[in-house]
Amino acid sequence: MSQAGVLYVVATPIGNMGDISARAREILAGVSVVAAEDTRHSSLLLRGLGLDRPLVSLHEHNERARAAELVERLRGGESVALISDAGTPLISDPGHHLLRAALAAGIVVSPVPGPCAAIAALSVAGLASDRFCFEGFLPARAVARRRRLAELAAEPRTLVIYEAPHRIAASLADLAAACGGMRQACVARELTKRFESCYRGNLGELAERAGRDPDLCRGESVIVVEGAPGVPAGAGRLDEILGVLLRFLPPSAAASAAARLAGVRRNEAYARALELAGSRHGDSA
Repeated sequence: MSQAGVLYVVATPIGNMGDISARAREILAGVSVVAAEDTRHSSLLLRGLGLDRPLVSLHEHNERARAAELVERLRGGESVALISDAGTPLISDPGHHLLRAALAAGIVVSPVPGPCAAIAALSVAGLASDRFCFEGFLPARAVARRRRLAELAAEPRTLVIYEAPHRIAASLADLAAACGGMRQACVARELTKRFESCYRGNLGELAERAGRDPDLCRGESVIVVEGAPGVPAGAGRLDEILGVLLRFLPPSAAASAAARLAGVRRNEAYARALELAGSRHGDSA
């Protein structure tokens, strides 16, 4: 029986082709097949590298079926490179089902590290980077996005968020409302590309600028947001926080976030959340 192949998870440039590593090029040149999110896009990448390798598509709509096919090829001794349209695969990109299927089949999985928009943005944001929380893309629908941001408002670590151009202004406005307009942030746009730009300031300023500056809303962006500051405990402060969170969250989730923000025990916050939620229902009856 032939020895199984290796699944390589290969990072590719997020804009500047000069960022491809020598090892990534070597791996792409040697594998039996390249599994790509968009074969048309990736064929241009391979052509730019002077490579001609077989490509198969692997995206959110076909990943489960394609994973089984690729695992069989790996079992038969073929090597496979997994790439996304840009950056490091599986970071808000397809590939999870293939990876899990390969691991379950005993296939060796090897990372070929390189560019990642989240890390690139964090490195130049000018905010604390010793501890951070990667959130990926926020929900597209406004209600769900605001609910999620209400949950994240108490996060003490630096937040790293991906956002599409047509939603950047709305997301910045919602971030300012949820986290406070004075929270420091950075919008890193079109990283490593010709029109790379980093906009720094507080969330209120950035939200206002997004409403009047069309350049800020062009291209893919990474939003980096300062973590929540510590605040003094106190019933008054707890009520203030819960008053905001209960507009978007059920009492249990609101209590968890409020406890961290106000510096109180969760059971205390939960009891108070139930009281406030009950009084609201009574007022509306």
